[in-house]
Amino acid sequence: MAAVCGTAKWVFGLLLIIAASTTAQSNKTLLRVQFGPQDRTIIVGQTKNVTLRLHGPLSEPVTVNFTQTNATNDNAYVQVTPSTIAFTPPPSNFIDRSERVSLRGLRAGIFDLLAHLSPSSALVDQSQAFVRVTVAKSWSLISVSSVIGWTYFLAWTWSFWPQIWENRTRASVVGLSFDYLALNLLGHTMYAAFNCALFWNGSVQAEYLRRNPRGLIPVLANDVAFSLHAVFATGLIIVQCFFYERGQQKVSYTARAIMTVFALVVMISGVLVATGTYLWLDFFYNLSYIKLAVTLVKYVPQAVLNYRRKSTVGWSIGNVLLDFTGGSFSMLQMLVNGYNYDDWDSIFGDGAKFGLGLFSVLFDVLFIVQHYILYRNSNYIELRGENYPGPGSVTTAPRQNIST
Repeated sequence: MAAVCGTAKWVFGLLLIIAASTTAQSNKTLLRVQFGPQDRTIIVGQTKNVTLRLHGPLSEPVTVNFTQTNATNDNAYVQVTPSTIAFTPPPSNFIDRSERVSLRGLRAGIFDLLAHLSPSSALVDQSQAFVRVTVAKSWSLISVSSVIGWTYFLAWTWSFWPQIWENRTRASVVGLSFDYLALNLLGHTMYAAFNCALFWNGSVQAEYLRRNPRGLIPVLANDVAFSLHAVFATGLIIVQCFFYERGQQKVSYTARAIMTVFALVVMISGVLVATGTYLWLDFFYNLSYIKLAVTLVKYVPQAVLNYRRKSTVGWSIGNVLLDFTGGSFSMLQMLVNGYNYDDWDSIFGDGAKFGLGLFSVLFDVLFIVQHYILYRNSNYIELRGENYPGPGSVTTAPRQNIST
């Protein structure tokens, strides 16, 4: 028995050695062509450097040349120096050599600089043989875009709090559409789930990169922070609805039907994931589409409620002004970037973000007109506590200590 055990241990150890050597050998069979860094921003007329590295087994001389996606020979984005690089195998037939490549900006645009090995071989790993290059017209415009971006991020983030403060001051949520609140909570929840999945979940990120091999994860930390804060703030307003005067209003059957349809979409997507028809990335994409659809319809109930009451009291104008600022600056940043990078396709080729910003701004303009022009006198009467003969099923809140 001892001999058998000893033999088994010897065989097991031999298998481990063979497996380790096989793994080491497989790791050395690929010649890797790598760029570093893989993301560069250059100004027209200026030069930046990247490093090209060749690492792995090399038994014959090879040459590396470069191409630029979305460019022609007569209309290149950058001038690449040197245009080709020759590599000669060392005596060991294993190379680890890095060369500096200079990129001089010629015209604005966003593209991938690709490295190609000649003669080509199936034993070459070129998964990192690219660098995403952004050629801009001006550093000043990049700074302006950054300021605009932070402005709209902060405006949208803080746009919830004037409504929360107004509800607290009035001890009432009369005048605030419950349909708007319900749809808003649903939309922000879907958006938060999508952002969190793409920002934190490794398998979802891996699937995204598999479909977009030279892409970057589109969700940043500020996207996650904004969406989670939006869920919290909207939820806080809904909690206020349970404690403050709310009149006779409730979530309408129309809003319930819309949310039921969205719930069915989520349920069906979950079933498709469970059956293997969908991947989790598809599931979370559907959640983001729900967010887009909600944004298109969520403002309508509040505009209709204001019209029926002939008043905007209870609907914070601070919320509207901050939302208007956020939407306007969001579109402005897209226009600045489109000009600076000569990348108008980012707006008109995929107009969802621009369209949603425009849609929200148009509704904010309507709310501003309702508040300051159409119902200004009615708002004044309500705030003074006088009898207001509005269309009647919605009771008004106590008039003391009301801020607008």
